[in-house]
Amino acid sequence: MLAKKWLEKAYEVMNAIENTQMESIQKAAEAMANTLEAKRWVHTFGCGHATLPIEEMYPRIGGFVGFHPIIELPLSYFTHIVGDMGVHQFVFLERIEGYGDQIMKGYTFDPRDCMWIFSHSGVNAVNIDIALRAKEKGMKLIVYGAEKSARGRTTKHSCGKTLFELADIVVDTCAPAEDATVPLKNHPDKIGPVSTIAFVTAVWMTLTTVAEILVNRGVTLYIHPSHNVGDPEAPERLNKALKEYKKRIIGV
Repeated sequence: MLAKKWLEKAYEVMNAIENTQMESIQKAAEAMANTLEAKRWVHTFGCGHATLPIEEMYPRIGGFVGFHPIIELPLSYFTHIVGDMGVHQFVFLERIEGYGDQIMKGYTFDPRDCMWIFSHSGVNAVNIDIALRAKEKGMKLIVYGAEKSARGRTTKHSCGKTLFELADIVVDTCAPAEDATVPLKNHPDKIGPVSTIAFVTAVWMTLTTVAEILVNRGVTLYIHPSHNVGDPEAPERLNKALKEYKKRIIGV
């Protein structure tokens, strides 16, 4: 069954992350924990399906305050496929140098912050714009993507470097370069991509490590609780988390 073939490939990726990336995940988590302990932000950015691990973090049940999603609508909402905000426009925009510079103008940053970028290939210009501006502002740059699979690919940015070459810390998601993994009879292209499950696996391995570090330091986390299981105190804890998020956003 092709379902089992895809599942085998997904297991392979998750096992590879566990077997090869624990040290890098620990380094990334320590940098993020330092930022959160200082009550600053871990800013998160990605394009296309690389926005999914960002949405997985916060706001989300089991997530906690400190992760700031930067999701640019034209780079994430292309489900019309054709017509307005379609795939053609998305592919064009993610390769346009300078767009990321304009995105960065909309936010306030601090050298104590981290910039966490998700990119499968690490070559598209908008991600590299964001990375370059983050480094200029003194932030730690953390990149998650298929670093090994992307080696030898040419950057689409005039700086001459890929996202992985710019990063202070890289976690390899261990996904194959082509992403899709399951051959299909009578078709030249495979189906069944694994980059999203690789991203999400690496995200929760990282966030659980960040939480462990902070709790061991005596830091209280503002966790987004489940409000669907009948816990009468959950709404109050949710309000506290959202209040803390708002407090940090407006800076008072």
